[in-house]
Amino acid sequence: MKHIAVDKDLTPIRTYLESKGYTVESFEGSAKNAYKDHHNLDAVVVSGLNENLLGIENAEFKAMIIDARGKTPEEVEQQIEKFE
Repeated sequence: MKHIAVDKDLTPIRTYLESKGYTVESFEGSAKNAYKDHHNLDAVVVSGLNENLLGIENAEFKAMIIDARGKTPEEVEQQIEKFE
């Protein structure tokens, strides 16, 4: 099962993904912080993106970054499943 980090403010998405069997971690701050704190992530779900892809500038960050703004938990899961 995929390992996902979800912004702490996105509780409904975290709860939904956990109910579907994903390994889900919460994080606070940028996606870069999530990746630093939680290794081997498949995806990072954020509540909004800013310029410069949240400060991630190198190829070491291999997880998909999903902007959850305006998306249902089901739509977020669909994006996670499309990423290989």
